[in-house]
Amino acid sequence: MLWSMVTLVAQGQQQNTLYQFHLNGEVGPAAWRRTDEAFKDAQQKKATIVLIEINTYGGALNYADSIRTKILNAPMKTIAFINHNAASAGALIALACDKIYMIKGASLGASSVVNPEGELMPEKYQSYMRSLMRATAEAKGRNPKIAEAFVDPDVALPDIKEAGKVLTLTTAEAVKTGLADGEVDSFAEILTKENLGDPLVLRYKTTWVDQVIDFLINPAVSGILILLIIGGIYFEMQSPGIGFALVVAILAASLFFAPLYIQGLADNWEVALFIVGLILLLLEIFVIPGFGVAGILGIIAVVCGLAFSMVPNEHFDFMPAEPNQLMTSFIIVVASTIGAIILCVIFGKSMLKTSAFKRLVLADEQQSDMGYVSSVKDPGMIHKEGIAKTALRPSGKIEIDGKWYDAIALDGFIEKDTPIYVEKHENYNLFVRKKKDEQVY
Repeated sequence: MLWSMVTLVAQGQQQNTLYQFHLNGEVGPAAWRRTDEAFKDAQQKKATIVLIEINTYGGALNYADSIRTKILNAPMKTIAFINHNAASAGALIALACDKIYMIKGASLGASSVVNPEGELMPEKYQSYMRSLMRATAEAKGRNPKIAEAFVDPDVALPDIKEAGKVLTLTTAEAVKTGLADGEVDSFAEILTKENLGDPLVLRYKTTWVDQVIDFLINPAVSGILILLIIGGIYFEMQSPGIGFALVVAILAASLFFAPLYIQGLADNWEVALFIVGLILLLLEIFVIPGFGVAGILGIIAVVCGLAFSMVPNEHFDFMPAEPNQLMTSFIIVVASTIGAIILCVIFGKSMLKTSAFKRLVLADEQQSDMGYVSSVKDPGMIHKEGIAKTALRPSGKIEIDGKWYDAIALDGFIEKDTPIYVEKHENYNLFVRKKKDEQVY
């Protein structure tokens, strides 16, 4: 976080320290993080006033409520400077401030809860928003009826609005009703109206860390990261050793969960649920023959871990999360997973055969002087006999003609030192079965 001193101490006057930050764009996790960091540092710097410059059409209700609570509990004086819009969630945030100033041509209100398509949500959402608006207005000595009219079209206010329309106030109307404290032309005019003299002004500046986090929590980016996680796991299972595909999957998972965890979206149990799901899938693939309960539970755990981490909740209570946010997160996860599977099926085999991919595959402790040979396309391997050098569950290592190979047991499980024979050869793996006595090919 960077700080810049804009003014010097006015000689002979008591100096105020004013901390300023902007609340622009959508009210979401980035806005909440910015507000939280700003108030923490303002308190640390012993600022006496926090000024929030607001220009937003709204956003997620849960984050607006968190910002509102942070402002209401702030130990210093708070001022909202509306430049130019404070709609929906923005109106709630402005009402939480001790003072409200609006630039000419600004607007305040229209706080009904809507879905992403702009359609009104059910009454339970409207009721919750009405209560927040009333409580916030009352806490700051403002008319709660006007605040409620921002949400409820049925509230009639003589000389202000008739029933049937949601209230939105212009700058002049907000000042006339007493909801705003004045019309101003600039930040400097607020200082004059508040008799702040020549204060020390500290401004919050967005850092590259903030920009990276804001970028990573974008739903589109989250979808791409999920695709890389699933695709990386698939390719790692199809290639011998530990290589580039696993690195990609781990890096994508880290980039997916880390910013969500920092933002307070992903909790420990949601990350743990994702990890447990992966473990169950690995057990189903490499240990348990066939595909059954463990695999199904693993898929459910992975999908739920990813989806829940994108949505704020308290013990599965998703109210008052943004309407349809949970459904949207599940759609992103499922669509990305299906997309990854389709791409893997279409391009998987051809990608595994490329020289670039082979160079990225690591083969730790599988040196040629130890008798290990990476599987290659060799029709002559079919029906060759050997012995299982490790237990195949169903994957493991076998020895044929003194050389070690990766292999997968078609029987599901083969014990160590069991005679085997090669039945087929695909994707750089030998597929083997137990050799029966006096077997003839």
